[in-house]
Amino acid sequence: MTATTFEKLSEKQKQVFRWAFATNYKAIICDGAVRSGKTICMIAAFIHWAMHEFNGATFGICGKTVASAERNIIRPLRSIADITAYFRLRYSASTHLLTVENREKCNYFFVFGGKDESSYELLQGITLSGIFLDEVALMPESFVNQAVARTLSVKKARYWFNCNPEGPTHWFFQQWVLRAKEQNALHLHFLMSDNPTLDKEQLREAETRFSGVFYDRYIRGLWVVADGVIYSMFDASQNVLPDVPFRPERELIAVDYGTFNPCVFLHIYAAGTGDGIAHFIDREYYHNGRGEAVGAAVQKDDEQYARDMLAFTGGRKDIPIIVDPSASSFITRLRHDGFTNVCPAKNAVAKGIAAVSVELTGRRLTFSPDCVNTLREIPSYVWDVKHAERTGEDRPLKINDHCCDALRYGVYFDILANAGMRPSVSGRGAR
Repeated sequence: MTATTFEKLSEKQKQVFRWAFATNYKAIICDGAVRSGKTICMIAAFIHWAMHEFNGATFGICGKTVASAERNIIRPLRSIADITAYFRLRYSASTHLLTVENREKCNYFFVFGGKDESSYELLQGITLSGIFLDEVALMPESFVNQAVARTLSVKKARYWFNCNPEGPTHWFFQQWVLRAKEQNALHLHFLMSDNPTLDKEQLREAETRFSGVFYDRYIRGLWVVADGVIYSMFDASQNVLPDVPFRPERELIAVDYGTFNPCVFLHIYAAGTGDGIAHFIDREYYHNGRGEAVGAAVQKDDEQYARDMLAFTGGRKDIPIIVDPSASSFITRLRHDGFTNVCPAKNAVAKGIAAVSVELTGRRLTFSPDCVNTLREIPSYVWDVKHAERTGEDRPLKINDHCCDALRYGVYFDILANAGMRPSVSGRGAR
């Protein structure tokens, strides 16, 4: 890295490079706000450090999934001038191997995904001279422990941890952030003001996007518990409108499936706006299998719900239908009945809730007053504090949550679809 480029970094980013080349610390932990510039400086420092200290060595680059590591690490890395000016990079998507070389040295960086408890098996048997863990708070402890263990036989190996905060009982906060000195780790806490590429207007705009626990975590960078009403930013005077407030570009149906529990269909209009994507919940279908009916069974089966879906769509079978991923039998039934655009939702609870929260805060998510059950649920949709205290995992309390589950399925799916990351959709089955 040139002296000129180094001077353009913020003081916090410079500390990352200083740690890489002049420190006795074994690990570095960079946590804090989103868009704070911590990831980009860490990956650049990681490659420079590896190429300075080793030749012919093997390293690990880890994300929650291989795809997220490729998106967050590999792709940006190949566009950093202070990397490409010094090194040749070749990445094989089939073997998940990044090769970095110059005239004198060549090192190998394998990409791993740490999405669940079984992921640690991917690391077994390999010796690593260093490990970079992006989004480490989204990884299970077993995977991170195995990643660290793979480096123990290499004297100069180091661990690089990067994440946004979760709850205060999260295992990584307890084992690494709070015990940084015991772990021989340098802890750097980043704020958006530590990113020199953001001007004051961008900082103000980013701060207005979040509220509640997401503001505390994503803007203030705090490890705080998620408690209280989830969508506290909802304001009926601004988020409920008599008609769609934009020219719709597309529409979709979001489904939270239930037999004993309520089954919900939400009809959603969507469009791009100057501030991002906007959604309008036009109408709802709500059937409670635990209700009472006179002279008839209240529970419905897949065939009955498929008929109700056909009526809900006005006979259309081509409209995208995003379904609760646990409802595999209903997905199969819809496809059997000729619905051609059916896909399981992506059940990323925290990310889905964050997406809905951002749109509610920016008043880009609005509802028809006819959506009476959805509007009834939103004020009572609360965090499960006891679960978070016990496991460190954020999730809603499983009471009065069916419309809200369908809502996050639809909004989050549409955001991913229109950010070039659409999950596979097929009339014959999703890959």
